[in-house]
Amino acid sequence: MAQFAAAAPGADFGQGTQHKHFWALTLGSIGVVYGDIGTSPLYALKEAVKAATSNGAGGPEAVLGILSLISWTLFLIVTLKYVLILLNADNKGEGGTFALMALGQSVAKRSAPLILALGVAGASFFYGDAVITPAITVLSAVEGLNLITPQMQHVVLPITLAILAVLFSVQSHGTAKVAQFFGPIMLIWFLLLAVGGLIHLIDAPRVFMALNPLLAIRFILSHGMIGLIVMGLVFLSATGAEALYADLGHFGRKPIQAAWLGVVLPSLLLNYFGQGALVLSHPEAIENPLYRLYPGWALIPMVVMATMATVIASQAVITGAFSFTRQAIQLGLIPRLQIRHTSESVAGQIFLPRVNQILFVGVLLVTIAFRDSSNLAAAYGLSVTATMVIDSLMAFFVVWRNWGWPVWKAAGMMVPLFLLEQTFLAANLFKIPEGGWLPLSIAAMIGLSVFTWVRGAKSLARATRKDEAELDWLLRKLDAKPPHRVPGTAVFLTADPYSAPTSLLHNLKHNRVLHERNIILTIKTEDVPRVQRHERIEVNKVAGSFIRVIAHYGYMETPSVPKIIEHCRRKDLNIDVGATSFFLSRRSLKTTLKSDMPRWQERLFIWLAGRAEDATEYFRIPSDRVVEVGTQVMV
Repeated sequence: MAQFAAAAPGADFGQGTQHKHFWALTLGSIGVVYGDIGTSPLYALKEAVKAATSNGAGGPEAVLGILSLISWTLFLIVTLKYVLILLNADNKGEGGTFALMALGQSVAKRSAPLILALGVAGASFFYGDAVITPAITVLSAVEGLNLITPQMQHVVLPITLAILAVLFSVQSHGTAKVAQFFGPIMLIWFLLLAVGGLIHLIDAPRVFMALNPLLAIRFILSHGMIGLIVMGLVFLSATGAEALYADLGHFGRKPIQAAWLGVVLPSLLLNYFGQGALVLSHPEAIENPLYRLYPGWALIPMVVMATMATVIASQAVITGAFSFTRQAIQLGLIPRLQIRHTSESVAGQIFLPRVNQILFVGVLLVTIAFRDSSNLAAAYGLSVTATMVIDSLMAFFVVWRNWGWPVWKAAGMMVPLFLLEQTFLAANLFKIPEGGWLPLSIAAMIGLSVFTWVRGAKSLARATRKDEAELDWLLRKLDAKPPHRVPGTAVFLTADPYSAPTSLLHNLKHNRVLHERNIILTIKTEDVPRVQRHERIEVNKVAGSFIRVIAHYGYMETPSVPKIIEHCRRKDLNIDVGATSFFLSRRSLKTTLKSDMPRWQERLFIWLAGRAEDATEYFRIPSDRVVEVGTQVMV
């Protein structure tokens, strides 16, 4: 992903800029953006038709109705909503749930808490997707071994677990070198999908009747509850569509659109229609219609290609989880976690060890518990449909307020899509007992943790503010009664640049000394993905030996104190790290009866705070220059 971002991050080629990179970015988007949706033919049609058949609604009518549902899901939700509408709703070239949230909050101030809640909910469901996607995609690919010989069935699960273990173990090395092969591999995969479907269209030419949306509507209306159940499985054909918008900043609008309209959509449609024609002429092929499209000699190569495609799809979701987590940290939604940069030249190449460990354990448990892709299918659609419904709600605010459309016009465009997705969501809710509880449980745990962290952080800020004083008041006191001076520079990190940092007050109280030069450093996260270099640093002399430095970062950037010092030098503020001490406050949190949080939430917040990455490591401060001042705070 990131190596293509380096070529032209967030570029829009509509104006002809960097045209020579257009095809490279288009190829890259085929590999990264469409990895997930490109593996849906492994299970989407199969699971939907099997569900209809097992509930007594099978036959040619069901196959054509389901094909029609899949086709119009790809046309309306993926093509219309994501490719043609949401790709235009960018935040400084970036897309995704948090970009949409920031855009909505910037113009809908009164609705900002609602938009924040929607953004958190959308991100929470994404993590459910990140746990289920590697399990179901790799399982469905390896299950192709069953077609070679039934004796292979007992090795499907061990092989799947081995592939997943390798996949997560290589994350710490970065994906730049591997990712350059993603595009060509997935391009070959999509061409194989198209060819496999194309050669079977002649089996049942009537399959093209499925392009008529009335067949989809008739199937749903005539089958009642069964129709809703099938709709939940049909939606598996659109899983991964949210990646279109999330990866906008990595590849640009035009390459993503060109890849979808020129390669991905035609290949998917040909394959689904080929599967449909095969099942119409040979109903027994429904056990594994994708692999049945190919001759016997091609089975092993197709299993290998499918496995490679599913690993790529899983990789895209894992790196997406890393990116989402960094954004959440920067927005103050979760505690600081260790972030490693796996590339010296590309900022987007990051690795979060703790997130990788949690995902790995979650994916293994899910794979072992469900054991079969058909069992996992019930759990898969719910997280994606919930995310898409949330995206539509936030997109309404953006279209209405950011784009300046009249409310009736914005509603006319977004409400029909919202109602369609609501229907899919309702269909997936019926699958809660069969596995839909899994993404709901994951989203609930993450949502509860985020809500607790945000509420606890506000409570902690209020408690800390009681012990702080205005910086101007402190400076007047120091002028009236100057303390003893020591040589060198002291940097005090604080969230409020206009208050005297707690570490400064404690240093004066206990050591009764003040450095020759004192810098009050505040790192602020803005509601934009990235901050321009010339806007990064504000340097202001406050009074006497005090200087205020405010460093601005976007929510897709990781702060670095050494780089802040470099920027300060460009502002004629030279800081010699070897003669500088960095003062940090280390808070020891205690429960109190006066807290506005219930006791269980207090304890959860304190536990979360204890899991946070040390500020010295997170901000990359030289550890031998750090002085930590401990304080007890009641939350």
